Amino acid sequence: MRIGLIGTGRIGSFHAGVLARHPEVGSLVVADADPARAATVAAAVGAEAAPDVTALLGRARDAVAIASATAAHAELIARVARAGLPAFCEKPIALDVPGTLVALAAVAEAGTELQLGFMRRFDAGYRAAREAVRAGRLGRLHTVRTVTSDPEPPPAAYLPLSGGLFRDCMVHDVDIVRWVTGREVVEVYARGADAGPAMFREAGDVDTAAALLTLDDGTLVTATATRCNGAGYDVRMELAGDRDQLVVGLDERTPLTSLEPHSAAPPPKPWPGFLERFGPAYEAELDAFVRLVRGEAPNACDGREALAALRVADACERSRREGRPVRVDG
Repeated sequence: MRIGLIGTGRIGSFHAGVLARHPEVGSLVVADADPARAATVAAAVGAEAAPDVTALLGRARDAVAIASATAAHAELIARVARAGLPAFCEKPIALDVPGTLVALAAVAEAGTELQLGFMRRFDAGYRAAREAVRAGRLGRLHTVRTVTSDPEPPPAAYLPLSGGLFRDCMVHDVDIVRWVTGREVVEVYARGADAGPAMFREAGDVDTAAALLTLDDGTLVTATATRCNGAGYDVRMELAGDRDQLVVGLDERTPLTSLEPHSAAPPPKPWPGFLERFGPAYEAELDAFVRLVRGEAPNACDGREALAALRVADACERSRREGRPVRVDG
């Protein structure tokens, strides 16, 4: 297979390494808005560098992975679809519903595939949680708790382009709640705090947020997120039912210190970030994309899943701004 990769920043560089060493990928061609960066990454992984996206689309005969800046996702998805190629794209498709719908329409018109990069779906713990819920191990699921905590804030210049904490960060929690439980979010009530660095207030964003999500079967979900978790990267999900209770993301590297007597010592090496915590999941999602392109597996995360998660994130942002519960559209 000959695959193209657009975007060679942090996550793009990681994807380049994964695709370059995949046994079914015979050659990889990369492009970036910064051609010099693309050339550097290409040299590091044994790939070919294209001078721009047009050249890349002419050379990538089987598929394209998109890991560019968020603002370019929708346009690139449409261009790849018009070229008749299946695409993998990091979330989000776009930062708003209209932009997302335009990109999805382009994919539908072209009759191609679009797989979205919600990597938690490929994590072993979350997959086990989904199986446990579907098998009835927890009995009636009544409560779900999710945590997403970054160890330090992103660069100030990123915040105005991110879409805000709900769309950029908590959208992962929304997607994984839908995927694990098989239910839809029907109402949200969200709050946010901007007591951290001033750059959040300047961008009209918050550094910490909490949301109560109500699922269509009455299950209650509490979701929290922060950009300022000094202990380390922390992503967890707790699921409680009337028979059992399970947790995802609790291991020897979870940055939690118990104050109970005779408890374990603090983790000696907490997770520093998302690539370290979810490295195997990122590899698994790209393997799933390769198998999709080869016709060996169905689409593991269709682009329409991103639209559903975005509608919930939008409702959370509206709830935060208006200070009231909001029903989810769509």
